[in-house]
Amino acid sequence: MCRQVLCASFARGRITVLRRAVAEHAAYEGLSGRHLEDFVLAVNEITTNAVVHGGGHGRLRLWSYDGRLWCEVADQGPGLPPGWMSGLGPPAGYEFRGRGLWLARMLCDQITIVSGPGGTTVTFAAVSG
Repeated sequence: MCRQVLCASFARGRITVLRRAVAEHAAYEGLSGRHLEDFVLAVNEITTNAVVHGGGHGRLRLWSYDGRLWCEVADQGPGLPPGWMSGLGPPAGYEFRGRGLWLARMLCDQITIVSGPGGTTVTFAAVSG
């Protein structure tokens, strides 16, 4: 059974509040330790990407399904640039930017990225633990 846990809009200056809310809800849903930290870090990276690259705001949904915690982050930005899938590996050298999607892939299960001219939606699950 699917159970909605959190649904929130966000923008620049509200990511810290959202991150705290996600951490509280995720802990209530049973995530703890490294799994909780990794999930919250992935949420932070993806929401930050939405603000910086996806039009300045977005929408987050958090739900529990089949014993797992899921997150969906959607924005209405211009979409990911052509060739973005070629960047599946870690960013080169000491680049400060370009780590968000890569990090989310490393920290979460079953990540799905759908992007086009009307925006980007990233859906992922917490690592089971």
